[in-house]
Amino acid sequence: MPKSNKSYKPSSSVLNSSLTSIGKLFSETAKRNPEKIAIIYGTKETSYNELNNRVNSLTHFLADQNVTRGDCVALLSRNCDNFIEVELAAAKIGAICVNFNWRWTQPEVTHCLNLTSPKLIISSKEYEEILNLSKRPPHLIFEKNYDEIINSYPEDEPNYSLDPEDGLVIIFTSGTTGMPKGALISHRAMIARALIFSSEYAVPKDDTFIAWTPLFHMGSNDFSLATLIRGGTVVVIDGYQPEEIIQVIENRRVHYLTVIPGMIEDFIHKLKENNCKPKPIGMIGAMADLVPRSMLKEITELLNAPYLNTFGSTETGNPPASAGFIPIGSAPENLAKEQSAFCEIRLVDQYDQEVSEGQPGELAIRGPSLFSGYWGNEEANKEAFRNGWFHMGDVFKRDKMGLINFVDRVKYMIKSGGENIYPAEIEQYILIDQRVSEVVVVRKKDSKWGEVPVAFISAVSNKLSEEDVLGMLKGKIASYKLPKEIHFVDPSFFPRTGTGKVQRHLVEKSLTRMGPKS
Repeated sequence: MPKSNKSYKPSSSVLNSSLTSIGKLFSETAKRNPEKIAIIYGTKETSYNELNNRVNSLTHFLADQNVTRGDCVALLSRNCDNFIEVELAAAKIGAICVNFNWRWTQPEVTHCLNLTSPKLIISSKEYEEILNLSKRPPHLIFEKNYDEIINSYPEDEPNYSLDPEDGLVIIFTSGTTGMPKGALISHRAMIARALIFSSEYAVPKDDTFIAWTPLFHMGSNDFSLATLIRGGTVVVIDGYQPEEIIQVIENRRVHYLTVIPGMIEDFIHKLKENNCKPKPIGMIGAMADLVPRSMLKEITELLNAPYLNTFGSTETGNPPASAGFIPIGSAPENLAKEQSAFCEIRLVDQYDQEVSEGQPGELAIRGPSLFSGYWGNEEANKEAFRNGWFHMGDVFKRDKMGLINFVDRVKYMIKSGGENIYPAEIEQYILIDQRVSEVVVVRKKDSKWGEVPVAFISAVSNKLSEEDVLGMLKGKIASYKLPKEIHFVDPSFFPRTGTGKVQRHLVEKSLTRMGPKS
């Protein structure tokens, strides 16, 4: 050993001993828990040993198809157990699993096929036609030849050398305009996300996770892989099926239950209707800022679990804010968030200078859970990665206690008479009223002010009036921020992404179709 640490450089042998991957960690977990149930899908239960054997066979098939380290394997399917098998097989061979959104139109599918140039395409039969229209027919179809192929390959453990920085999955994010962007997530980032998930949420090793939101999104994807490399059980459900979810939480210990805007109101009704008596749940939630406060109070009471008060993204995982909870039965006006212990953050202005306490600034982050950039999109990478930090495009304020308050997206701002208005500033006060189910504020062109705010509200009661809404806001926000129009709409009016987020730009477009309000 040299006298000074400054001159010490670890040898390749030392460095290589730290290399691991999601695939290898899963194999180790399967060795430790061979008989334990890894995945439940419908009435089918698959043990860790069975799952690992199937994944090994699929890995050998991929190798036989000349899929090698760094190649892309496209996957287009609804939630099923096979989806996870494909991801794990790609992880073992070092290929990148490209998770396609089954809600996409044919032009979007074609765009993402051209972007990623997959060596192999795997799909369910339902999406064979859209792939054929894109002139890239699937090589493997779950309902046709999938099991037959798996059964024809050996189950022995493959051994491929990988680097933690190798790509694991590409998960697509939708911007406010344009085609989807592919976020490349490495083995390193996914391992970090699993560690953060288990550490900050105190998740037990034998936990059950219900993967009911789309596996092509980070929510179900990250937590399913985190569960499987720690020895837990993943219950796969194809979309929001409340009776199935209730059956699971009544019969299994679920530490984290995903509930999201767009389903909470109905889920509350179903919990009451079924007189649900769940086993102890550690926490519930996602996207608390978008949930009416009265519903936060009711859902936490019904499930006897606190609601996650977090903020993350496909690109960052659960950080930057992954440590806060809303207590059971609480309906706080302020949803200030606690920073994760596993990242650094800065709030910066347009010149990348840190803003002072209480001032709005774009959140910039760095840490081990961060993704590796947008696939094949240097323009987006240059815009997002600056001065050694990833800029999220989200505006926050930091208070004197170090908590951060979400303000809004950088790129969705209402510029009215020289003033900047963030929609979330208005929405948060309207959501406090228990008569409100959902609210979305958008911008509208105005000949006098340039742009003005317009509110779309889904109300629980038809007794809610425009005067009531303005009364909620007066004295809370500046007069120029008051909505100039208020539209009461049915909940089905709001267009959503696969994770339940309202697509604000599509709501804004609806103003053109509606014409002037009388």
